Amino acid sequence: MSLSQRNPEDRPIAVLLAPDILALLLESPQDIPGETEEVHPADLADVAELLPEEHVAAFLQALAPERAADLLEYLDEDLRVRLIEAMSPESAAVLISRMTPDDRADTLDEIDEEHAEEIVSELSEEARTETEHLLSFPADSAGGLMTTEHVSVPADTTVEAALESVRVAARSGRREATYAVYATDERGRLVGVLSLRELLAAVPGTTVRDVAWTEVITVGPMADREEVVRVTSNYDLVAVPVVSESGHLMGVVTVDDVIDVIQEEQTEDVQKLGGMEALDEPYMQIGLFSMIRKRAGWLSILLVSEMLTTVAMQQFEGEIKKVAALALFIPLVMSSGGNSGSQATSLVTRAMALREVSVADWWRVALRELPAGLALGSILGAIGMTRIYIWQSFGMWNYGEHWRLIAMTVGIALVGIVTFGSLAGSMLPFLLKRVGFDPASASAPLVATLVDVTGLSIYFIVALIVLKGTLL
Repeated sequence: MSLSQRNPEDRPIAVLLAPDILALLLESPQDIPGETEEVHPADLADVAELLPEEHVAAFLQALAPERAADLLEYLDEDLRVRLIEAMSPESAAVLISRMTPDDRADTLDEIDEEHAEEIVSELSEEARTETEHLLSFPADSAGGLMTTEHVSVPADTTVEAALESVRVAARSGRREATYAVYATDERGRLVGVLSLRELLAAVPGTTVRDVAWTEVITVGPMADREEVVRVTSNYDLVAVPVVSESGHLMGVVTVDDVIDVIQEEQTEDVQKLGGMEALDEPYMQIGLFSMIRKRAGWLSILLVSEMLTTVAMQQFEGEIKKVAALALFIPLVMSSGGNSGSQATSLVTRAMALREVSVADWWRVALRELPAGLALGSILGAIGMTRIYIWQSFGMWNYGEHWRLIAMTVGIALVGIVTFGSLAGSMLPFLLKRVGFDPASASAPLVATLVDVTGLSIYFIVALIVLKGTLL
């Protein structure tokens, strides 16, 4: 009975434990809780993923419900869905009810809707109400990310009483509730916050109001997850409170969820910059048809766009026939323009994601990219001209008696193409943002295609001007 070999190098503890766990499952499953007592739930999840799938359910059953619930929170999403959908609603509810509120809602959102409703109906009234409330928010909003586990006390509470509230929350297993203590006024509205460290350092006998920060950074439940990330990063928070329009504390988004969002957002942007739709699943788990569908669209658009380069070359077919050397440098000028455009697009897209620039800053970016493009084009132009000089001087290639004019053509064209590429690449994200598209869609291939077509035109127009009366 072989163990799964998925990424064993990334999970050394699991690789060591999995054979022993499998043996215990077959011989004495009652010993598993004691043998795994000191193992972190994330490592237990790795063990579960390395086991033959038909034994994973038995592994969960061998653990105490609290440990099994912790393991589920770290388990691969697809495997978790298959396990829960194979369970009866009653058995699934036992485990899901012990998960943190946000992970419980996320897990139910992943599985079949009908089965999820059956599981929710088996939860306690409090857990059911809490879960349905969290599921009512979009998954990519602050409300969809938040957990309702938090400690809030009236602002006039003494620090000793507030500390006892933290202890009660910690003993109850609400581990996400102890990041901070939130102070509320007599109407239950959020008016202050203090960290656990500040609470411990407070002078005995003082109230929470005396030591809490009153300038509380918050987000609304419908705030986009990117806004949550920005707030967390800007203010170095470990938890972001989510408040209603009336100012009442609804929940908090903890830093572990923010890290997951950052990873997902960066993955999505990188995939879009690569010239494709963002994948909804990990690469090794997405279906072949789905992956082809997400890649084929952009590839088809880019292919059709690249056909315009053929049109451009046909317009200058006569010039190419007269000076065959011009054709030798087409790949050079096209790649240089595309590369400069891709650089500018990547820089501006990332700057927009980090809120370093906004749509209103387009002209400032243009004023920066114009001299940068001229300078970069001059550098590449000089390199291109030097290459022609060296090859001509050492007899590596004979460009004829007018090789200096050909070198000048290449050099001047590179200045114009790289400058245009830098400007086009930097402006395209602003244009897409203005019309409501994701700036990351200004992918490097899209910019490269745009600059290829215009770059060829610039190259041959320069050739017509420089070589007119001599070769053309």
